[in-house]
Amino acid sequence: MPHLHIAVVRGPDQVVVRLTGDVDVPAAGRLDRALQEAAVSGRGAVVVDVAGARFRDCSGLRVLALFSDALVPAGRRCRLVGAPAATRRLVRSAGFGDRIELDGPVDEVAPPSAAPLPTPRSPSPARRAGLPYQARPARRAEDRPLRRQVRPGTLRRWR
Repeated sequence: MPHLHIAVVRGPDQVVVRLTGDVDVPAAGRLDRALQEAAVSGRGAVVVDVAGARFRDCSGLRVLALFSDALVPAGRRCRLVGAPAATRRLVRSAGFGDRIELDGPVDEVAPPSAAPLPTPRSPSPARRAGLPYQARPARRAEDRPLRRQVRPGTLRRWR
């Protein structure tokens, strides 16, 4: 996905801007022009679909934040949909969480897996006492498992 592809779809009550590819510093100008075109051509909300986009840096998010701020006085809004976890983390770490409206919370993570979590083990008595290791008692000869005696000439050769 080396290049940024922008598709603008106009609807009666909203304009959808679909981004696919890499959003970085060279593509920020094209993104800004496409968003301005979407704002002029539509009347309702501007929805930016970023499911197929990969943000290489914060320049694209900065363009989206400035665009969102410009729509507020006109009574309109810009909303991002389809943001993967990496994009959500970038929005949060760049400080745009209060300026960019996502289709869910900024800190949303993948749903928890269905597998049960392992239960924590309680420390052994030796660990609680502060010993660096747990000493095991030595095995006595009668406690050791019996070994099978091999007689000479009974070994098989494996082919």
